[in-house]
This record gives sequence, C-alpha cells and structure tokens, in this order.
Amino acid sequence: MISQVNRPFTEKSAPKSNPQTLLRIRHTCAHVLAMAVQTLFPETKVTIGPWTETGFYYDFDRQTPLTPDDLTQIETEMRRIINANLPIIQEVVDRSQIRAEIEQLHEPYKLEILDSIPADEPITRYFIGCADALQGVTDASLFHITADTLTQKQMGKDCWWDLCAGPHLNSTSDINPEAFALESVAGAYWRGDETKPQLQRIYGTAWETPDQLQAYLTQKEEAKRRDHRKLGQDLDLFSIQEDAGGGLVFWHPKGARMRLLIEDYWRKAHLDAGYELLYTPHIANLDLWKTSGHFDFYRENMFDPMEIEAQHYQLKPMNCPFHVLAYQSHLHSYRELPIRWAELGTVYRYERSGVLHGLMRVRGFTQDDAHIFCLPDQVADEILGVLNLTETILSDFGFTQYEVNLSTRPAKSVGTDNIWQLATDALVEALNTKGWDYITDEGGGAFYGPKIDIKIKDAIGRLWQCSTIQVDFNLPERFDMEYVAADGLRQRPIMIHRAIFGSLERFFGILTEHYAGDFPLWLAPVQVRVLPVSDDQRAYATAIAQQLKQLGYRVEVDSSGERLGKQIRTAEVEKIPVVAVIGKREVENQTLSIRTRQSGELGSLTRLELQERMQQAIENRQPI
Repeated sequence: MISQVNRPFTEKSAPKSNPQTLLRIRHTCAHVLAMAVQTLFPETKVTIGPWTETGFYYDFDRQTPLTPDDLTQIETEMRRIINANLPIIQEVVDRSQIRAEIEQLHEPYKLEILDSIPADEPITRYFIGCADALQGVTDASLFHITADTLTQKQMGKDCWWDLCAGPHLNSTSDINPEAFALESVAGAYWRGDETKPQLQRIYGTAWETPDQLQAYLTQKEEAKRRDHRKLGQDLDLFSIQEDAGGGLVFWHPKGARMRLLIEDYWRKAHLDAGYELLYTPHIANLDLWKTSGHFDFYRENMFDPMEIEAQHYQLKPMNCPFHVLAYQSHLHSYRELPIRWAELGTVYRYERSGVLHGLMRVRGFTQDDAHIFCLPDQVADEILGVLNLTETILSDFGFTQYEVNLSTRPAKSVGTDNIWQLATDALVEALNTKGWDYITDEGGGAFYGPKIDIKIKDAIGRLWQCSTIQVDFNLPERFDMEYVAADGLRQRPIMIHRAIFGSLERFFGILTEHYAGDFPLWLAPVQVRVLPVSDDQRAYATAIAQQLKQLGYRVEVDSSGERLGKQIRTAEVEKIPVVAVIGKREVENQTLSIRTRQSGELGSLTRLELQERMQQAIENRQPI
C-alpha cells in the first residue's frame, strides 16, 4: 500500500502482480530449478530454495563451479519441465519414512533440515511429476509411496521431490516459460555460517507475464546505472578502503560536504520541532548492555568486548541506553515532559563480510536517533509530531511516496494490556489524522511495543526501509526510569524511539541512486563550475567564483586549461548543476553564459541574476 503525499511523482515500475500468485510462482520456480540441476548434474546435492522479493534462489553443493553456459542449459531444462505440464502434489509424510528415503538418496542437507523440524510439526514434501508412482492420486492424504518405488524414479526427468512447507502451484505449466530468467551464480555458506560448507547459489526471477519480466529487467539495468558504489567512485564522494577493513566508510571532500549539508539540515529541522541535541560516547561498560538486554538478545550483532583496566567495554550498537542514562542524570517532573532528545550517533554492528554492500550495509554508521520521554496522554500528539517531521524531511529530500506498516502486539510481550492498547491506538490515530494508508502486521511488533515502519519509494519504484517509530515499554522498566507525577507519586514515562533516515550512510546511498548522482541544486557538492574559455578570462572567472563563494554558494573554477568542449564534457560527467562559461564577450559585458543540467541553455545572465535564480531554486528545492 503506497501513501501519496503532496508532490507529483513519476515512477517506472513493473505492472501490478498478485503477491500470493507471485509467491507460488517463484517458490515453484525454485523447485523446478533444483529439479533441472539434479537432472543435468545428478551428483549435485540440494539444500534450500526460497522465494524472494523479486524472484527466487536455490543453493547447491557441487564440486565443479557453475558457468554462464551451465545457466543457459539449466534454463532450457527448466522450460522443458514447465512445458511438460507435470503435476505438483503435496504429501504429509512420516518422519521415519522420509528419513529412510533421504538417506537412500544421500542428501545430507535434507537430513539436517528434517532434524531441525520440531517434533510436533507436520512434515510435508512436494512432488513434481512422478506420474507412475502417483498415478490416480489427487489428494495428498490418500497415498503412501515406499522408498524403493520412488527411488527407482528419483533421478529421472519426470520425477523429483523436495521437503517443503509450500505453497506451490498445481502444475509446472502454471509457470509462464517466457516470464522467468536465471540471473547469476554466487557463493553462499550453508546456514549463512562461514564455518560450514560453501555452496553455489543460483538466483532467478519469475513473474506472471513476459511484460512484467521485461519491466523488471529494465529496472534492474537502470539500477545498475544508478549503483551508488560506482557513482560514489565516479563522483569522488566516498570509498571503502579494504586496508582499513570492510564496511568502514571514508568520506571524500565532496561527499563530506554533502554529509555536512544533510546533518545541518537535520539539526535545524529537529531544533525547529522542539528537540534538543545530545552527544554520547562510542563505547560503554559491558554491564550497561547487560542491563539494557542488548548483550543477551543482540550479541551476535555486536563486536567483541574490549578489556580496559580490568573492565570490559563494548562498542555501542545502539544509542538508546545512553539517552536513558542522560535522562536519569536527575529526577524529572511531569511538567518537563515531553522531553525530546536527538543525536546523530555513530554505532557499530558486526556484519559478516559476505553481506557488506557499499553504504547500504556497513559496520560503522551514523543513526539519526531520537527518543521521546512522555506521559501516557501525550503519546498520540508526539507520534503525530514525528509523522509530520518525517513527512517534511523525506519530501524535502525528494521522497513523496511511502509504504507504511503498523506492527501490533505479538504473543509474547512485556507491558500491560492497557498500555499496549493506549500505544497502539495512538499510532493508529496519528496515521488516520495524516490520512495515510497503512498495512497492519498483526502480532508483528517487538515484544516491548508497537511500531510504525515507513518505506520510501525511489525514482525507479524500489522500496527502501528508512523511518521507524517504536514505542518501548521495556527499557523504562529495565532502567527503572521515573518521573514525579502531579500527585507527587513516581511513575514510569513512556519512551518512543524514532529514526527518520535510519542510517545516514544508507540514506546517502539511497539518495545517490534515487537521483542517479544528479543531485538537486541545494544538495549538490559543487553547485556552479565556472569555465574560462582561455587564460585571458581566468582572472574574471576567479573573481566571479570568489564573489559567489562569499555568499555561501559552492563554486569551482575549471583550472585544467583544456578546450571549452572538454571542460563542458567534464562538468556533465561530474553532474554539475550549473555551468557558467566566460569568454571575451562575457568579460566585456560583465555577464556569464549559463547552462544547467535540468533546463539547458539559460543564455547570458549577470552575477546578480544568477544569484536570484539560484536562491529561488534552493529555497523551493527545485531545479534552476
């Protein structure tokens, strides 16, 4: 569900599909892929093959690396299986029976999967084909196949099965053979554990129609063009230096300039909205993380503790406990609430090297954290205030379409029924006041409170999780937080966590891909480049640049000495919003010949005229 707010939006995306239909298509495609691989390469061992947001994958244990030619051959075999119209039938099986069959097939990964299924859960498998063994069967509960009967046909072209909970299509022919494609092969560790065998993962995509497939492939090519890792290098914004370690970001001057602009904007927006700013340490005593619960429940995402003077300290994975400690520096009165504290706090989280990805997945990043401590009757207004601030900030950066999710109380939770109801009602009331559509994830909240998640939609239709508003009943209890109520008694405040960017680094990556590096004038690291036609105009060019700089504009003079055409081309490649050409006539007339990326040639302008146009464009967050 997408909420449209205020500004027009142009998107390029695949035609709409039924999510449940796509799930079945993609899940079935994963099974057809595995069947095709084992048909062509019988020695290959199978593991798991789930559906994904854009397709499916399957992991294989195979000694010989798969090649692009192999993928072509596998696709051909998949189409043969699809066109064969093979039935897909589910069977609920006995644990001992299926164990015997798996052992006979020498599939160790399937045995491990079988052993991981709880004893009280049913075990199901899905057959593709197996027409002789399943002849006349229409209901999974009505048949039983012996291991001997099935194994005789197991590696044939028309019989294959996999342990699976489903769901799947009824027949392979329900997949459109022209609406799927295999995309790539990558390495993956079994169970995501680097100590376990490395497997080969085949990625694929599948859709209802060929048009949807083509739209997806077109979007994928566009996404490659917009890849923030390549643009970050081409535009000299940032780098990841492996000599320093994976997942650690080095901001180059132009990227650092943009980061400063984003941070300054963020600080002003928060101060204007009634927040106060905090700065907190990067490490803390390990006992703090035990009190907060992070050490028990989040340890796998934390770096190992360090020992200092016989005490153990921990790099912070989150800012929340620090804000709680700041709150507890003195006893608060109900008259002081709500307290709104915000911080651009650097946090550190352990991520496996295989999942690190440019700015999108790093080990050290800046979280735009804020925490609100308030009274129960203030929760609804505070949530609405956060939504208003979120909308303003996201729209100023060019994001005006969102998918909004409300996650409610799970089966296991802390806090009373009344406080859960109050918090959930406050979230719903705020969303309804905004008039935003939202999806309710019943039982999907954290154990310590309900939350709102906001995914922003970018220029090519992709959704990115950014903003979160989370009510927390847990930390106030763990840290024994209090305020003095109107009756003089001490009460627990309600705590609201919220982030708008989520991770500043990740948001920067999203911005880069959203604009394809062609940043709006107010955000561009270099707003104007002045191009002297020859050395005779260099003094005037330098003077113009200096005057604009003194007014706060970000200006460079091309000092390369190249021909004008080369200078213009360089500015285009570097995506400079405004180019000011200065030749002999411009010097004589005290003007500039202006061209912009968005509007093309603007003709001859004086410096003052250029300033006025730029100022108006910056104030309105529009192209010049």
